[in-house]
Amino acid sequence: MIPIWTETPQTPPLTEQTPQTARATPLEGAVIALDADNVLLDYSLAYAAAWERAFQTRPVERDPQAYWPIDRWGVERLEGERLETFRACFDEEFWSTIPAVDGAVQACRDLASAGYTLVCVSAIHPAYEGARLRNLQSLGFPIARVIATGSSAEAGNPKASAINELAPAAFVDDYLPYLTGIRPEIHTALVHRQRNGSPNRGPQLVHAKSQHANLAHFAHWWLALPG
Repeated sequence: MIPIWTETPQTPPLTEQTPQTARATPLEGAVIALDADNVLLDYSLAYAAAWERAFQTRPVERDPQAYWPIDRWGVERLEGERLETFRACFDEEFWSTIPAVDGAVQACRDLASAGYTLVCVSAIHPAYEGARLRNLQSLGFPIARVIATGSSAEAGNPKASAINELAPAAFVDDYLPYLTGIRPEIHTALVHRQRNGSPNRGPQLVHAKSQHANLAHFAHWWLALPG
């Protein structure tokens, strides 16, 4: 999950590394952990739909390459009653009806066909864990489990504990801070999607063992690695 808005720093060019920890041929029961928003599901597109639901006006797309939805769409920064109206639209209906990212369903099917068990680890409120699972399964994702961690960063990366306990072969996310605090034997893959204002830059890039344009690119690359 990503915040409704934030600051917008610059982002570096895409690079890719071949990790020593990668394993294309899965061991029995090997897991790949996947973020949902903007890896599996198009949260940014759903954001525009939530705005339309709240205010009966479809926002105009201002910058299709903006990382944060508030920068992608021509919308105002809200406060007070209008902010509460908008937040109320991020409900059970919202979290169960987000469209898939292009190519993500097939990427997951390819990983599952290769023998991997796919688990979605998402920083949404645990109350919406079931809605997220229904959303994924309704779109045809071969995913039977969602772990909702909440998004509080008071103790650091809110996903780290769940990922480390799950111990997947790989963890794929589009938000660099969520790759920190992950055990070194877990392969961490960063999806570099829309680049304008991306937080995926700077010294923390050392936490990304590989970097990819999208989940489809990761799946193709991962499955082509020697076992």
